[in-house]
Amino acid sequence: MITKDNILQNNADQKAKHQKRLTPLADTLSDQGIDVESVLKKLDTFQIAVPSWALGTGGTRFARFPEGGEPRSLEEKIEDVGLLHLLNASSNAISLHIPWDIPKDATAIKQLASSHGLLFDAVNSNTFQDQPDAKVSYKFGSLCHVDKHVRDEAVAHNKEVIDHGVALGSKALTVWLADGSSFPGQLNFREALQRTQDSLQQIYDHLPADWKVLVEYKPYEPYFYSMVIPDWGTSHLLASSLGEKALSLVDLGHHLPNTNIEQIVAILMMQKKLGGFHFNDSKYGDDDLTVASIKPYQFFLIFNELVDGMQNTKNPELSWMIDASHNLKDPIEDLIQAIEAIKIAYAQALIVDRAALKKAQTANDVSAAQEVLQNAFRTDVRALVAESRMRMGGAYDPLHSFRENQIRRQLIAKRGLKTVATGL
Repeated sequence: MITKDNILQNNADQKAKHQKRLTPLADTLSDQGIDVESVLKKLDTFQIAVPSWALGTGGTRFARFPEGGEPRSLEEKIEDVGLLHLLNASSNAISLHIPWDIPKDATAIKQLASSHGLLFDAVNSNTFQDQPDAKVSYKFGSLCHVDKHVRDEAVAHNKEVIDHGVALGSKALTVWLADGSSFPGQLNFREALQRTQDSLQQIYDHLPADWKVLVEYKPYEPYFYSMVIPDWGTSHLLASSLGEKALSLVDLGHHLPNTNIEQIVAILMMQKKLGGFHFNDSKYGDDDLTVASIKPYQFFLIFNELVDGMQNTKNPELSWMIDASHNLKDPIEDLIQAIEAIKIAYAQALIVDRAALKKAQTANDVSAAQEVLQNAFRTDVRALVAESRMRMGGAYDPLHSFRENQIRRQLIAKRGLKTVATGL
């Protein structure tokens, strides 16, 4: 559909245009004391995992409208992530959701992924749906359920997911619980949390020595009165009780409106308990919209705290993943835009004048602090991101390349118009 030679030729054709944008930006940043080469090296190595469920069209609250040419198997999903990585040189890992994407032959799947330059990121368990062959139901919870048989089933599933991950070379398990209640009195809050902690401990004890478990949280949905893990504090409480291999995972859509996510990031990193991110954006709730399409300044502020934390705390290495529902856009186009937005925010955070910001904070100079941050945010760093991408062998303009080569049309011709990927 597109080859490395196609990309290199297109980049050569765009070289003069690119240099016209890059040179003045690099000169301006150098004049400000920014080490441009250091910024580029950090951008070069920054990789974002793509979840296997993100290669298909997501559902709206009322219907699902497939794009056509969606991947029909795990193998085809890997091919799509490989295509994405070929275009942007920034998505070298795929994150599987079990049982949506159970590898039938782990060795063959690893070889296929490797042929596309891909690794396996965190594996994700699923106890928010009843499976066709399930002996019990998660309707009233999984790890928190009052019935020990249900809890045992949920624990066993998570252990199975870990085993699949070990076979693929993954190093982390992500646990998101839909457990909660929709009516007052339905759950005993304290007992439900205690049962959840006990269940997580069994899962934690199954982790290999070099693994970690990421504990996700969400304030509402699918339940609307209470969630067993409703916020970062509860996630942190559980992770701390489990041990060093347990960390909190921040999904940007899993917060109530106007939550100060950047402060949550800072606190978790101070405690060395931030495990990673699920990137998306929202207007009203867990909208799963394209990264930074609604709140780009807050997204930059989050990365500002991340960069500061990576420089000044001993927080473990972070896992980065997109978690969005592409219900209106072409899924691959949406992923291209999301990864571009992430790299832009990271680049902007890297050029923040840290010394000037610290000076303003120390002097309680509120206006100066705002200027430092907004100067970085208002800097158009797209040429830096493109330079990094091209140095790594990616396309100058991945979205243009995807469309110019009519890749979606080729996928439809290969797979059909009515294909629907497993997952959301």
